[in-house]
Amino acid sequence: MEFFCYHRDRPRSLDLRRETLEEHWSYMDRYAKELIARGPTFADDGTPSGSVHIADLPDAAAARAFAFDEPGHQAGVYRDVLLRRWRNLLGRTMWQFPGAGADAPAFLVLGLAEPRPVGPADLAAPADADRLIAYGPLLSDDGAARLGTAALVRSADRAAARALLSPRDHAAVEVHDWEPGGRR
Repeated sequence: MEFFCYHRDRPRSLDLRRETLEEHWSYMDRYAKELIARGPTFADDGTPSGSVHIADLPDAAAARAFAFDEPGHQAGVYRDVLLRRWRNLLGRTMWQFPGAGADAPAFLVLGLAEPRPVGPADLAAPADADRLIAYGPLLSDDGAARLGTAALVRSADRAAARALLSPRDHAAVEVHDWEPGGRR
C-alpha cells in the first residue's frame, strides 16, 4: 500500500529541525527501499516549511508508525501531519523521473476534495505526465473514497503548477515550493 505523508512545520521550529536533521535522515535511511519520493517544502522566504514522504508500506498501522515515530515529529518540529493512502499512477519513484523540465522549479501540489467514490478517472495519470515527478489520488483509509490529489511537479511557476489540478474537482488547491530530498 502506498501512503502520502506531509509533515508541516510548527512556526519557529527551524532550529529544532536543524538539530534533528541527522536523526531524520538516519530514520529515512531505514525506509530507502520503500520510498517513492521525499523532500522538503519551503516558505516564500526559502525556509523549510514541511517534509513530504511517499512510501510503499505494508498497511495503515505501518504508515502511522512511519509518520509519527519520525524523529522530527517526536521532537516537536511539526504542527500536523497529513497522512493518506495514495496510488502511484506513474508507477515510478522520483529517482526514475525522466527529467523533463529538470531546470524548472519543483512544487508540491495538493488538491483537497469532498469525498467521493473512486472511479476510473481517478486512476489515470494526466496526459502531460512527463513533467510529473509523482502523481496520484489521496484516498480514504479503505481506499474506496477519493479525498483529493497529491503531485510533485516541475513547472515554470506556481500558477502553472496550480493549473495541474482542476478547481472543479478540488475544493482547495495548495502549492508549495518543493525540492527532491535525501541525505546531502
